Amino acid sequence: MVMRITQDDQSRIAQAIAAAEAATSGEIFCVVSRRVSSYGDVALAWSAAAALILPALLIPFGFEGVWPFGGGWEAAHESGLTVGRALGGYVAVQAAVFAGVLLLSLIPTVRRWMTPGGLRRARVRRAALQQFLAHGVHVTRERTGVLIFAALDDHQVELIADEGIHAQVDQGVWGDAVAALTTEMKAGRPAQGFEIAIGQCGQVLARHFPPRTDNPNELPDHLVIL
Repeated sequence: MVMRITQDDQSRIAQAIAAAEAATSGEIFCVVSRRVSSYGDVALAWSAAAALILPALLIPFGFEGVWPFGGGWEAAHESGLTVGRALGGYVAVQAAVFAGVLLLSLIPTVRRWMTPGGLRRARVRRAALQQFLAHGVHVTRERTGVLIFAALDDHQVELIADEGIHAQVDQGVWGDAVAALTTEMKAGRPAQGFEIAIGQCGQVLARHFPPRTDNPNELPDHLVIL
């Protein structure tokens, strides 16, 4: 199922950000990315490993890498020709396995299964940090910006809080917001997930960073879709 975020969803998220920020001097910034990486290196690694290992595993079962073309009578002493055909057949099987695994990796679900969870988390984290810096979430007056980042194809959610928040807030408090957004994304309700996560982040920020007398909106409230 391809998740869609409609204009109405974006309006709901923007309203949730504005409402949460009304009670705090902190800033909440939300980004959604369809994918953070093609993971082409992972697909190539799986394909190469399969091409090297699978044909070798077939040898104990009688696979001799016989060239699939030709045939007929041969002189037994023509060992060079026979070995050449066997090697050619083995290479052909390796090429077929490589191509087959590479084609399978084009299926998003298969590609996600091939990619180690730790690698996906690391690349989503890196993409979130890039967005954190690119949109200036780190340059608010009191360093109290929070980025909520969702990677749709990776099925990953990342939350990054700036330095000013780290000094006063236990990072474990963000777990409920991440869990809520993850649950709603799985259910195909991205707007509701963001609304809940934004509300929970706003409550944390309001407790530690109440609004100032002058409380400008330092970051846009709209959802950024990559």
